[in-house]
Amino acid sequence: MKSVFVEVLTPEFTFTIEVNAAAAPISGAYFLADVDAGRLDDTAIFRIVNLHNQPDTLPAKIEVLQMGLMEADTTIPPVISHETTGATGLLHRRGTVSLARYAPGAVYHSIFVCMRDEPSLDEGGARNPDGLGFAAFGSVVQGFEHLQGLFAVNARSAEYPASPVRLLRVRRVG
Repeated sequence: MKSVFVEVLTPEFTFTIEVNAAAAPISGAYFLADVDAGRLDDTAIFRIVNLHNQPDTLPAKIEVLQMGLMEADTTIPPVISHETTGATGLLHRRGTVSLARYAPGAVYHSIFVCMRDEPSLDEGGARNPDGLGFAAFGSVVQGFEHLQGLFAVNARSAEYPASPVRLLRVRRVG
């Protein structure tokens, strides 16, 4: 299966995600359905998780940017099968893109980008008590430096910045 590329346009910059649908067919299809339906248009990079804005009680601190729709209901039911990193072979390395979730398969039209290697987000990692990790499905292949710049400016910010970065358009390209 050929790689699929998705361009994310903000008012300040653009970045491109390569979706690895061959390795993560369920997670990749979920994300692409959101893209094709326009669900991510006019949403935002709404969460910047850095080492300074997480409680010390967490089993593993991470550095990620989260975007898409914000969901506060932690009881949302599973809507897809959870693809572990053990099953897909896609690990949470710098630039990896993954589905946000509450429980395995309980995803909600939101993704995150790893700003550094994050093995605690992989299957068996300490970030989730269930040990199943998050479903990685792709990576940022162009424009990561813009995300790094945003992260650096907010390296000591609140987890939910007062001025989220708007996602104008999220579309397949190529």
